[in-house]
Amino acid sequence: MQKKIQFAIDFISYALKGDKRYYTWLGILGLFIIPWAYGTYQQLVAKGLIVAGFTDQITWAMYEGNFIFLVGVAAAAVTVIFPYYIYHYKPLRNVVLIGEMVAITAVIMVMMFIMYHMGRPDRLWHLIPVIGIFNWPHSMLTWDVLVLNVYLALNIICGFYSMYKRYSGQPINDSFYLPLVYISIVWALSIHTVTAFLINTMPPRPMWFHSIMPIKFISTAFAGGPALIIISLLAIRKYSKLDIPNEAVNMLSQIVTWCLGLSIFLIMSEVVTELYPSTEHSFQLKYVMFGMFGLSKLVSWLWVSWLLMIGSFILLLIPKVRKNYNILPIICVALFAGIWIDKGLALVLPGMIPSPIGEFSEYTPTWIEIFNTAGNWAIGFIIFTILAKGAIGIMIGEVRHPSAVGKAEAHH
Repeated sequence: MQKKIQFAIDFISYALKGDKRYYTWLGILGLFIIPWAYGTYQQLVAKGLIVAGFTDQITWAMYEGNFIFLVGVAAAAVTVIFPYYIYHYKPLRNVVLIGEMVAITAVIMVMMFIMYHMGRPDRLWHLIPVIGIFNWPHSMLTWDVLVLNVYLALNIICGFYSMYKRYSGQPINDSFYLPLVYISIVWALSIHTVTAFLINTMPPRPMWFHSIMPIKFISTAFAGGPALIIISLLAIRKYSKLDIPNEAVNMLSQIVTWCLGLSIFLIMSEVVTELYPSTEHSFQLKYVMFGMFGLSKLVSWLWVSWLLMIGSFILLLIPKVRKNYNILPIICVALFAGIWIDKGLALVLPGMIPSPIGEFSEYTPTWIEIFNTAGNWAIGFIIFTILAKGAIGIMIGEVRHPSAVGKAEAHH
């Protein structure tokens, strides 16, 4: 137990140390915490959801779009875990832990956005099994709570168990560790599948009510999530001593390319299916594509999203561009933004317009929602930065228990 406590102390101590660039990065993120604290007080303590832009017609908006998008980012950790543990692709050896840190951070952010969506977050305990009124298996939301919490636990156990063994210079117990890894691979698919079921089981929302939604969610997840991992890896390789081989980045960029291509194909298929017969069930897609009855706030967002995704896909198809590590992060940022827009402003919001009884109304986020959303993302990046920094220290051997220095060299 003493060694485990020392591991936690050494991990945190190393993660909080850095140069001026490191503290500048954390300081910039910290600036977002000030308006976030104000927005959080106004919504969660003082006034409730009345300070948000929700209406009787639009009950899902910015918070839900981020929630759905981040579930995909969390699931994307499987894109590095699967090739390494199933196909033993060695160049990903130092990438696996970074992927798990991304998953942990993303699930924490998912839970934060869920909390901000709730009008009474103090009643969140009702969703806790045994303790609360857990309406399982009838409520799809309870399935989502289950899969997300289990996935978070799996990544915390696998990630920190692996780091602790490296820290202490002990071999990994494969009979304990590998089954958890294999379960986490399957579970990664489950979290975004269940999230898709959360919305595609609503018949009054025609834009969501189709069986293509789960595979659409997974394909965009395996494009946007690895894009974030690629950006992180290139930054880590530039500013730390951790060895990230080109082969690891190239494999991830190929995964991004083909999953992005599949997601674009599914989007285009959906457009043809909805617009060719052009019934009243296509009103939601028509509204977000062209606008209806003079309402068109989301139209430009949809087309920007498609432009970013299609443009990124075309560029990634060119090997010289895909393997140019100065251009690749820019492309990854563009497609990451495109998928973020697609999940929120081109899927969640239009699914609410018109309402099930045909009311057309538009949504404008309040400053409180913007403060809280930006703050949640800043907190997420702070968490990931600290987790990744500690993991890097473990992997490069700068964080070691004194009794394990000789063992670590033999083990690795």
